[in-house]
Amino acid sequence: MAKSGKEDESLELVVCRNRRARHQYEILDTLETGIALVGSEVKSLRARHGSIEEAYARVDDGQVWLIDCDIPEYPQAGRWNHKPKRPRRLLLHRREISKFAGEARQRGCTLVPLKLYFRRGFARVELALARGRKLHDKREAMKKAEAQKEMKRAAGRRR
Repeated sequence: MAKSGKEDESLELVVCRNRRARHQYEILDTLETGIALVGSEVKSLRARHGSIEEAYARVDDGQVWLIDCDIPEYPQAGRWNHKPKRPRRLLLHRREISKFAGEARQRGCTLVPLKLYFRRGFARVELALARGRKLHDKREAMKKAEAQKEMKRAAGRRR
């Protein structure tokens, strides 16, 4: 029995989001990827500890790595703990890696994680192909958002 998209999204346990990414970058394309973790990292993430604010992805030797993702140590793991800022491998198909890596090199873009979450028990990362915004682009986006808010307020007052 197939499930609808809304039901599937409600089964997500969001660990952390990169809120600054949508402000600092223009998002061109997104992709859901798996992430290779060790046991203590999974336990720490299930407790909703972790940060991807300064993280980015890099393609090396045909593999995609998540760099500067901070997953703090799990206190109960003892000496079998992990390093909090170690590079973590992202799980993608070869064709997805070649497509994303090619576009990133060709357009001068970067790979930025937007969200770290669990879906159906597996850790996932929403990865975006993004281009950096200039200051004037950020100001323009803020003006558009403010205009949208004002239009919603006006529509709400009329009802």
